[in-house]
Formats: sequence, structure tokens, C-alpha cells
Amino acid sequence: MNSCYRGMNSDFAEICNRQIGIVPSTNFSRRFIASEIIVKQLNLEHKLNGHDGCVNAVEFNSTGDLLVSGSDDCKVILWDWARNSKRFSYPSGHLDNIFQTKIMPFTDDQKIVTSAADGKVRLGQVLGDGRVITQMLGEHQGSVHELAVEPGSPHIFYSCGEDGLVQHFDLRNTSARKLFYCTAFAERSRHPPNSIELNAIAIDPRNPNFFALGGSDEYARLYDLRNCRGDVTSSNRVVDTFCPHHLTQTNNFHITGLVFSNSSELLITYSDELIYLFQKNMGLGPSPLTVSSENLLRELKRPHVFSGHRNSATVKGVNFFGPNAEYIVSGSDCGHIYIWKKKGALLVKLMLGDHDVVNHIEPHPHLPILATCGIENNVKIWTPMASDVPPLPDDMEQLQISGQTTNFKEMRHGI
Repeated sequence: MNSCYRGMNSDFAEICNRQIGIVPSTNFSRRFIASEIIVKQLNLEHKLNGHDGCVNAVEFNSTGDLLVSGSDDCKVILWDWARNSKRFSYPSGHLDNIFQTKIMPFTDDQKIVTSAADGKVRLGQVLGDGRVITQMLGEHQGSVHELAVEPGSPHIFYSCGEDGLVQHFDLRNTSARKLFYCTAFAERSRHPPNSIELNAIAIDPRNPNFFALGGSDEYARLYDLRNCRGDVTSSNRVVDTFCPHHLTQTNNFHITGLVFSNSSELLITYSDELIYLFQKNMGLGPSPLTVSSENLLRELKRPHVFSGHRNSATVKGVNFFGPNAEYIVSGSDCGHIYIWKKKGALLVKLMLGDHDVVNHIEPHPHLPILATCGIENNVKIWTPMASDVPPLPDDMEQLQISGQTTNFKEMRHGI
């Protein structure tokens, strides 16, 4: 069936086509949520106040009705964000700033894992009476900036630390399993090799056997979990590496955050540099130093680039936004939230998210809603809202009287 709304505004045409059955309701919902007009309507809905320090971590649960946050105050809060209220809060047991909070899936939101600057990885278990008990699951020699939960697993997750160690956790067991130390490529011939200080770990949701690491050098490394047997003395078995061509072998830049899309795209943000989007075929291979010549690099496709923000003061994350990852979102040292359209890398929205720095942006799993945090002591919720709504006319009462008089005359004359 051909649409009679061709040539109209695309968003309005989508609504019309859905009403007459040309566009299936599920497709319409996903496309409308991702429409640029909705993204441009994002504004601050409210602030979640309850922490006494910088908020470094926020995450929605799988259904999106709850939100967990962690802070420099070493406290974890579970929020009913839509009602702007706390479900509960508890002291995490950490002795330093919390950097990561994750709700384990399929646990009825009763298990929360955390990591912090004290090098510890901990579990918060919610009991039937509402109390929360905590226990240490493992530790690193240095800060633990990020955790990665195996998609759909209520038990398994991974940690990476500034000591370069990657660990595997299974909540059914009492101890963590050390997988390997991530080491610098140029130093592999040395004994012992220098470890990479790790800031970021991400599992590919399309193929959970693969995960990526990023840290104190310019290379994002891709690994296959099936090759990680827990022999920490062996060299890491890298499957592929990703790096913008002009940054290879510079040793001046490092990765602060990375994330996979549902189609296995890898998004990487660099300190004092830009954000880059890599397709699977843009890797440098497992040994990037062997493809450093200009001729070889020229044959490889270049990643998409997103610019305008500043990433220098803190360890910032980066994220996709939209049901099909149609947008890229990042915080900035200038306190703003940047939203780019993935296709074309066009900046479509800029919002003031913090008086100092925005560190983390967490998209809602199903709706065009964002949660953000930074140096301020709160979490901010951003939802699409109408802006520049014209006020009612000043002569509204006169218009109503005129309308009533007109209707009375029409009734008398049988109109």
C-alpha cells in the first residue's frame, strides 16, 4: 500500500502511516522513539537528591523502572526514579569512592555489585525484611573503574582494574578467578611485562564470548573468553585491536571508556582526544605494531569521529542512545551533555548537565530517557518535554464570551 503522506514532515508521516496500518506498531514505536524531534525535546525532568558526594555511577535495571547509583560517599541508593523517591540506600562497605554499580539481571533487583577506588569488588544482597548485607567478592591492587555483567546472567560478571588484572566472578562461588594481566604490546619481550592500567571493559551483547578492554595506552583490545583460561602468567591472547590511525604508537593518549552496540560496533572515548566508532572490519589485528606503516594503514577503513566535547579532567564513559543505537552520548569537562546523530556525526542536542563535569550518561533500556551524573551530588533525569509552549491569549475570557454568543445565535437560527 502506498502512503498518501509522502513529502510531509517525516515524523508526522510516521504517525499517519501507523494509524492506517502501513507501519507496524512495533516498528513505529522504535522509530518514533529514535526520531530526532524526540531527542531535541529532551530536558531536565528532575534531580534525585540523596548522596553526599560526587555521583560516579548510575544504571537502570532491565525493566527501566528502577535506577541504582553510587557515590564518593560510599553509599549505594536504589531509586524509584519516576516518583523521585528512594527505595532504599545502604553503606556499601567500600572505603573509597564508588566507581561502578550494577544490578544483576533476573535477581528481582535483589543483588547489586559494586567496585571502587579502594580496589574492592563487593556484593549488596537485599534480604526479605529490606535489610542489605554486603560482602567482599574480590580485590585489585588499585582502583576498579568498571564491571561488565554477562548479558542475561544473574551470576557472572567481570572486573578490570588499574593493576591490569581482569577477573571473573560467579556469585555461586565464593572466590574470584583471575584471568590474565593486560600488558603493553611493546613490552611483551620484557620480564615482567608492563601492565596496562585498565579503565574500561565491555562485553559484546551480540556475541557474549567477546569482550573489549581499554586503558592507559591507545589500543582497545578484543578478547575471546573461550581463550582466557585463567593462567595469569601467560601473555594475553588478543583477537583484534582498534585504534585511530593517527594515534598508533603515540603513547600520549589513553582510553577512558568504551561500549558495544547491539550490532557489535565499538565506541571508544579517549582522554584529551575525541570519540571514535569502529565497525568490526576496522581492526588492526592482534599485533598492531606490525601494521604501523602508512601504506598498510591507508588500506584500512577509518572510524567515524565525534567531536566538540572535552575529556581530560576525569575518567569519562561514552554510550549509545536509541533502540538501534541511532545516537552517541557523552559528558564533558564543560558540564554539558553532548548528543550526536550516529549517521553523519552531527551534533543534535547540547544540554547543561552539571556545573562542573558530566562523567556518565545512562540511557533507559526502552524509552527516550537519560540519567546522568557528575561532580554534583545528585542524579539528573532527562525526558522529552514540550518547549516554548505558547501561553493562553490575554483576551481568553473575551474569546470565550464571543464564542458562547456565536453559538447561541446559531442555535436560535437553527444552524
